[in-house]
Amino acid sequence: MNDILPDATPRWQQLEAVTRAILAAYGYREIRTPVLERTELFARAIGEVTDIVEKEMYTFDDRNGDNLTLRPEATAGMVRAGLTHGLLYNQVQRLWCAGPMFRHERPQKGRYRQFHQIDVEAYGLPGPDIDAELIVMGARIWKRLGIQPLELQINSLGTPEARAAYRTKLVDYLRRHEQKLDEDSQRRLGRNPLRVLDSKDPGTREIVAQAPNLLDHLDQASRAHFAALRALLADAGVAYVVNPRLVRGLDYYSRTVFEWVTTRLGAQDAVCSGGRYDGLVAQLGGRPASAIGFAMGVERLVALMEEGEVPMPDAAPHAYLVRVGERAERAGFQLAEKLRDALPQLRLVMDCSGGSFSSQLKRADKSGARIALVLGENEAQAEQVGFKPLRNNAEQVTLPWDAVVPRLAPWLE
Repeated sequence: MNDILPDATPRWQQLEAVTRAILAAYGYREIRTPVLERTELFARAIGEVTDIVEKEMYTFDDRNGDNLTLRPEATAGMVRAGLTHGLLYNQVQRLWCAGPMFRHERPQKGRYRQFHQIDVEAYGLPGPDIDAELIVMGARIWKRLGIQPLELQINSLGTPEARAAYRTKLVDYLRRHEQKLDEDSQRRLGRNPLRVLDSKDPGTREIVAQAPNLLDHLDQASRAHFAALRALLADAGVAYVVNPRLVRGLDYYSRTVFEWVTTRLGAQDAVCSGGRYDGLVAQLGGRPASAIGFAMGVERLVALMEEGEVPMPDAAPHAYLVRVGERAERAGFQLAEKLRDALPQLRLVMDCSGGSFSSQLKRADKSGARIALVLGENEAQAEQVGFKPLRNNAEQVTLPWDAVVPRLAPWLE
């Protein structure tokens, strides 16, 4: 787990602000769910034989004896909240949430045991157009953030019934090569064989390359859904690659699955992953409802923004208020609040460390402020202030307080 320090947070805020604006433009509303849920929620939703549930969750008994888990992902909690508050039955909802998730994994670049996601979900919409909307919305976010092109990979898992028939054929094929599979894949073979398809082991990948193709075993409705999705992406000008080995790591997916991937983050190639999970609402005790969503990895996207030299937002103060003398300290406090009232977007730091004009001006310069507002005893008595540009050679001028706002406003642009 790691700290995100003040020098880094402007980049995070930039990503969050861009994403929030785009989600609002598409009609998505924010929901905030707890970071703690009952463990059974994740066991039922994600699947008891997944790596997340078996190896990675932070799970404990609380003082009442309830078995609780720090959320390893957001979808299950969002569905639980929707069922708890009656948001899902016979309704269309476009929702999103953001915050920390927790998995006990081996830390590496772009992956921490506390990590952050922005999770976007749509309920009550069964057609491929909402699948396409989510993908196109992601493309718009990357473009607005200035991230270099990501590769979109898509696949269809079909219905659970079609996937069960395919599973039988896949297991028959893999059993013939079982001794050559890596240890994890051998373990998964009897419990969750589709996960073998996304193994990273080179030897297993060679075997998987000749395995039956899931797309060849889709039911007719899923074929039509996938074809319509591809047509919509083509209409929107979004390039994609069909990856028949893309199955995602969670049991609840069906039909459309997709990932946005990059080669610029080492082993952590997926920066945004999602798919359709039409059966999950009923699986968690609700009436059947269509659902699809995706999760964005904030740490990985921030790393791509930095790697791509996306300009860092300017978080430096616009102005720094220097006060020397008892009268100036009191008057400066009043002036600072008047300026903040008149200019809500103003970033103004008032020096509270004291010392001489020289020492305070050094702190003003070090802060990165564009303007120093200089207030001594004489200026305080006359309700005037020195206006000193710090980033060019312009001369300091003395202004009455009521002239500071119009003089300062252009420096905020």
